[in-house]
Amino acid sequence: MESPQEQMVTDSKSHLYALLPASFLVGLMLFFTFSISSQGSNQRLQELSIGGTEKQHVEEIDQSKRLQKLPSMGTEKQHVEKIDQCKGLQKLPSGGTEKQNVEKIDQCKNQCRPTGSEALPAGIVSNTSSFEMKHLWEIPKKEHRHTVDVKENTTTNLFAMAVGIKQKDLVDKMVQKFIACNFMVMLFHYDGIVDEWKDFKWSNHVIHVAAINQGKWWFAKRFLHPDIVAEYDYIFLWDEDLGVENFHPDKYVSIIKNEGLEISQPALDTQNSVVHHQITARGRRSTVHRRTYKRAHGGKGCDESSTAPPCTGWIEMMAPVFSRSAWRCVWYMIQSDLVHAWGLDMQLGYCAQGDRTKNVGVVDAEYIVHHNRPTLGGIDKTKVTSKEKDHRVDVRRLSYWELDVFRKRWKKAAEEDKCWVDPYQQPLQE
Repeated sequence: MESPQEQMVTDSKSHLYALLPASFLVGLMLFFTFSISSQGSNQRLQELSIGGTEKQHVEEIDQSKRLQKLPSMGTEKQHVEKIDQCKGLQKLPSGGTEKQNVEKIDQCKNQCRPTGSEALPAGIVSNTSSFEMKHLWEIPKKEHRHTVDVKENTTTNLFAMAVGIKQKDLVDKMVQKFIACNFMVMLFHYDGIVDEWKDFKWSNHVIHVAAINQGKWWFAKRFLHPDIVAEYDYIFLWDEDLGVENFHPDKYVSIIKNEGLEISQPALDTQNSVVHHQITARGRRSTVHRRTYKRAHGGKGCDESSTAPPCTGWIEMMAPVFSRSAWRCVWYMIQSDLVHAWGLDMQLGYCAQGDRTKNVGVVDAEYIVHHNRPTLGGIDKTKVTSKEKDHRVDVRRLSYWELDVFRKRWKKAAEEDKCWVDPYQQPLQE
């Protein structure tokens, strides 16, 4: 039998053993609490040492989470710095002065990238093209062993035309003149016939595009996107029934450059042409004219005070010539579903890159002949057979319908766009 003293010692040991697990848990909790608190304090000290706020660094952490989507190359630090620079965050890359780093960040923030190219380095992005044909097997002459010297496009202007095989005599004369002046030439074959043009030596040196019963504006909207023709200073978009005996493309370009014409056309020879609009008639005493002073159809006159088409700031859509900048604007105005583009002529002044009374004009010194031959559905009445049908009436009917549609669209667009300011408030003369 234990003595009272021995029993007391035994009870004390039992209580001590019971308290040991609880004491161990309490100590473990205090240890982790102290560790986490120390880490938090160190993190805040680091944040304060580089001058950033807690909110800014939380944003950096959120951005850094996107590293898992980046390519595996490079260190984590490099990827973080790249994200921070392009996103305009406050974290600065190591090295260099603060001003230099800020300028670099601003440069990345303001970098304009074409949609879809953001994943590429800027220097590799090629956002324009041209119609210059390339060899499949020959290395460019300027190519060197260790460097690539890109050959510049030697053609600086584009001549495009919708053609049919029935007008091959006129087309041949035009193409020869433009090719001789180092133009890029593109033919839109609305009758689908291409092989019969191979008789001409120049056939393999021009671009051929074929689509049955489509007009030049249909072709232009689909194949002359501004980024595709950005290599060319001027775009000539002509009809096929024109005579160029007295026209010289290189001289014409020189004139419109000197005159500052963004949108123009060669004048019509009144002795041999069918003239529908007085402003297109050739003036014998001037190099260029920008307005007409004679009375137009319907009794509405044109004088020195006229500021609207068709008295000034207007050309016919038969043989228009556009500068690169003007064409970029005009292309956007062409409606994809309106193939005859009626009504477009009255609004060309909006694309004149300034004052339409100065930047739109008709060149008298270089003139052409309008033969007015039937095209795009028309037939030659001297060769008509019982099986042929003249669709010109149907074409004219559709053209008027499209004109009405275009006018309504313009009016609606002008009313709905609250950010657009019309530089020509007065109504256009019709």
